[in-house]
Formats: sequence, structure tokens, C-alpha cells
Amino acid sequence: MALAVAIGAFGAHGLKSKVSNEDLIIFETGVRYQIYHSLALIILGLMIYVVPNLKLSIIGYLFTSGILLFSGSLYILVLTNLRWFGAITPFGGLCFIFGWILFAIKVFKS
Repeated sequence: MALAVAIGAFGAHGLKSKVSNEDLIIFETGVRYQIYHSLALIILGLMIYVVPNLKLSIIGYLFTSGILLFSGSLYILVLTNLRWFGAITPFGGLCFIFGWILFAIKVFKS
């Protein structure tokens, strides 16, 4: 979460005059999804602590991979202007989707 806040502050203050408004929105999307899924990781950690037999670690790996692929590719795309990094972003989105589906199944089954 701290890293997401720091990256968000960098984007809001350090990039404002250096990139287009469209790129700033792309960067902010990466930050937003990183924050959402960082919170989800905290909740997962608490759930694992409270209910140790509930196997949720794969969901944590999916959310972490999603952050790296989705948010990371958007950050790199904006900072380097290498637009082909946008092709990586959907793989991160798939990690998020599969993580949330698996989370729903695990919670429903428990």
C-alpha cells in the first residue's frame, strides 16, 4: 500500500507536466488497481490468519501477479512511452479476474 501511495504521489506531482493527460489517466489506473488489490491482499492475509485451513494463498499469488503485470505494464508504458507494454496489461487483468473468481468460490464453499 505504501508503494502504491508513493507511486501515486509521483504520478500526480512528478509526471503532471511531463506526460499527456491521457498518459496521466493510464498511470492513475495502474495506481488505482494496485491500491484495490493491495487492500485485497491485506484482507486475504487476515482471512488466512483467522481461518488457517482456508487455502487462499493461490489467490494472493494471482493478485500479486496482477499488480505486477497490470499496474507495472501501465507504469512502464507511461514512463518509457513503449506502447507495446499495453499488450501485457490484459494478462494482469486476467490474474485479477481469476483471483476474484477463485476467492468467491472459496468463500462460498466455506
